Amino acid sequence: MADVYVFMGSESDREYMKPCMETLERYGVSYEVVVSSAHRDPDGTREKAMKAAEEGCKVIIAGAGYAAHLPGFIASIVKIPVIGVPIPSSPLLGMDALFSIIQMPGGVPVLSVGVGKGGPKNAAMAAIRILALMNEKIKERI
Repeated sequence: MADVYVFMGSESDREYMKPCMETLERYGVSYEVVVSSAHRDPDGTREKAMKAAEEGCKVIIAGAGYAAHLPGFIASIVKIPVIGVPIPSSPLLGMDALFSIIQMPGGVPVLSVGVGKGGPKNAAMAAIRILALMNEKIKERI
């Protein structure tokens, strides 16, 4: 069971999300990577998100570009914190993804980090700080 699940819509997002995973590792936080597209495989993505929550995941980080449907889709399914990472893979350099992530309707909260190199690392740090509320060892590492 991992404390954090890192979702990506495509395998090509892995390199951009690498600082996220490195930061989680540096702080000794268990995580699992899931590659699943809310657009191309909504049923599979729903199943994977529900499984993560059922297995005791405490925070989900979801990286997505273009319309960035993944973080909001996951937040509509699970009742744990979801942090969206806008990936600058589109002609709009991630601004479309950022707006998609931050403009969720009331009742479907998605936390967001900025576009750019700091985004994936800040997503991990936000997850770590959420976990620190429940885990004194993680709190000490910060």
